Amino acid sequence: MRRTALPEPGGDQQLADLMGRVMSQRLSRDHPLWEYWVVEGLAGDRWALISKVHHCMVDGIAGTDLYRVIFDLTPEPAPPAAADERPAGAEPSPVALAARAALDMARLPARQAAALGRAAADPGRTLAQAVGTVRAVAKLVPSLWPAARSSLSGRIGKERRYTWARASFDDIKMVKREFGGTINDIVLAAISGGFRELLLARGELPGSHEVPSLVPVSVRAPGEENIYDNRVSAVIADLPVHIADPVERIAAVRAELASLKSSKEALVGEALVTLGSYSPYLLTSWWVRRALGLPQREIVTVTTNVPGPRQTLYGMGRRLVEIIPYVPIATTVRTGISIFTYCGNVTFGVTGDFAANPDLGILAQGIENGVTELTAAARQHSRSAPARQRQRDRSRPQTPRRRSAPAGKDQDLPAGRDFPAGRDLPAGRRHLPGRPGAIEELADLAGQPGRPQPQLSEGARADQPGAGKIPGKPFRVPE
Repeated sequence: MRRTALPEPGGDQQLADLMGRVMSQRLSRDHPLWEYWVVEGLAGDRWALISKVHHCMVDGIAGTDLYRVIFDLTPEPAPPAAADERPAGAEPSPVALAARAALDMARLPARQAAALGRAAADPGRTLAQAVGTVRAVAKLVPSLWPAARSSLSGRIGKERRYTWARASFDDIKMVKREFGGTINDIVLAAISGGFRELLLARGELPGSHEVPSLVPVSVRAPGEENIYDNRVSAVIADLPVHIADPVERIAAVRAELASLKSSKEALVGEALVTLGSYSPYLLTSWWVRRALGLPQREIVTVTTNVPGPRQTLYGMGRRLVEIIPYVPIATTVRTGISIFTYCGNVTFGVTGDFAANPDLGILAQGIENGVTELTAAARQHSRSAPARQRQRDRSRPQTPRRRSAPAGKDQDLPAGRDFPAGRDLPAGRRHLPGRPGAIEELADLAGQPGRPQPQLSEGARADQPGAGKIPGKPFRVPE
């Protein structure tokens, strides 16, 4: 636990600068890979808590569940947990750690044999998984084509900049309701607008396949949120920064993510993670380090969306006002965006390389502008809905309604659709057998007040009960 304070005036900019400095520092390998910073001096008599946990310990979903451990669900603090009187064990020595690692490696063949046994016990399921993974790899290969060159990717240093954007969750839900898709579609469309503004501000013309984004996908089963480890895969989605119209950007994002979902591209990452659990750590670590050392231009940014707590949280009796997320960056990825929902608000945490992004605020402002554009378009779409409905009504064929006639008087059937013999009829009518073009009302009209009595055409017999008007040629039945 660490404690610090912000300089005056203790606003968003001062907190963002502190976040950038804290996240630039590497976690000490001599201690558990987490830190918490209590930050005092915020404007409005507020204070903040910065949590910094290595990704090897938790992923986004498991990290969110930690909030339920740290904070309370009511303003009254929960009673302290019973003291654990058990003596702490001695810290393991390097020799003991090496022995445990050797034992774990010795058990690896047994785990591999068990996995092969499970696969052999259900060959149909194993084959289906293998085929699905192969298809996913085939879909993934084209997305590994290098992105168009831009200032958004390149070498990065150790220092970070940080800022954030805000939006109303109700506004995003309204956009989803008007244009369809998912919450993730809407926020990615807004982020695409932000990157478009950043590129234009830098004098670069946005193009297609210029901002491929790594989109993490949780592979946790329901009920596994409180298991603190990593269970995540990923897909690579092209952000449509070349599209100026916000509504068209939504359509492009929806089509892209639907294609990725149908291709099951996330199976590739899941398969690699699973394979890693059955491989020697030294070998896996060596391959990962070699892969990260290779130059890559396939991924320009990372965008991760994590749903936050739905209920209000409290800390030491004070209401938790806002949760601002952070995502790390590495290799040649110069920016990263994390999205977090809490208490009716959506916050976009924007991480950037310090040297490459002196204008990181333009990206954050562009995301807010993107949400504003989408909200305005959704409201316009909602206001014009009655006019569109009236236009659709006018474009439909107008069919007069059947009007009742006084009992005993004839009534001509109004104009409607033709139903020649042999054609399907609406419910309640059928063709008369042996009488081409003749149609019978299946309901008995006799004796119903205000309904016309059956009228027979020339040549018809009166012993045909329920017969309607039977002309010699197809007649028109009202809709």
